[in-house]
Amino acid sequence: MIVVTGATGRLGSRIVDQLLERVPAERVAVSVRDTAKAAGLTERGVRVRRGDFTEPAALAHAFEAAEQVLVISAAIRGDGAFVANRAAIDAAQRAGARRILYTSHQAASPDSLFGAQPVHAATEAYLAGTGVPFTALRNGFYTNTIPMQIGDALQTGRLLLPQDGPFSWTDHADLAEAAAIALTEEGALDGVTPPLTAPELLDFADVARLLTELTGRTVTRVVIGDEEWKAAAVDGGYPPVAAEFMLGMFRAARRGEFAVTDPALEKLTGHPATSVRTILERFLADA
Repeated sequence: MIVVTGATGRLGSRIVDQLLERVPAERVAVSVRDTAKAAGLTERGVRVRRGDFTEPAALAHAFEAAEQVLVISAAIRGDGAFVANRAAIDAAQRAGARRILYTSHQAASPDSLFGAQPVHAATEAYLAGTGVPFTALRNGFYTNTIPMQIGDALQTGRLLLPQDGPFSWTDHADLAEAAAIALTEEGALDGVTPPLTAPELLDFADVARLLTELTGRTVTRVVIGDEEWKAAAVDGGYPPVAAEFMLGMFRAARRGEFAVTDPALEKLTGHPATSVRTILERFLADA
């Protein structure tokens, strides 16, 4: 049985959809914190059980009979994220999983300036040390971050953000397909994968340019200081810790941590990756 954690989230839900196109529903199980949100999966024949990375007993039940477990990285900031990921890996090992997969990041590194990346690096190292066959899916930078940063730029014509650098923007749908292939095709992806990215490297100046082209309204990229941006973000409702976390993304981008692309994703899926232009077209259609 294939067990997917976080199966009601943006990435996990897409992975389950992809799995159900490839294997019978009775081979798929999910571990979710709120089973009510997964009622639709129950109706599709998927085994739904409650699982929380902070409750090992619940994970034991959720992972029962697992042959493979896909651990979606914990959506927690700080040291608690690694602790949660480690608990999920331990539970998968105790359940007898013959293989454990983990959603890592192409910039995973102990010395990254973006707080999520040392967590990914530590989780990869822990996973490699278990002795269980594993796959660390080094996903590109998720494209859903882009709309979060646009703010009121379409109204003001000014995209006000700290200095950044190129990003390996990659869509959840493409990465979900890659994960499903890794789970269902023996040997497709083993160990720490190459960067799973779309082929373009774009920064927020490129985003402003694309917004201008797509809307016919000039959107200018304006660089502001880190602390000025943080103060504005907090005034706009961001918790200070969250604003500081997001600043780490810009600092890491300036250092070139996300300036990496690789053909592995497109080779694996057999089709072009979703472009940032397409992502922005969808965003504008829904705006």
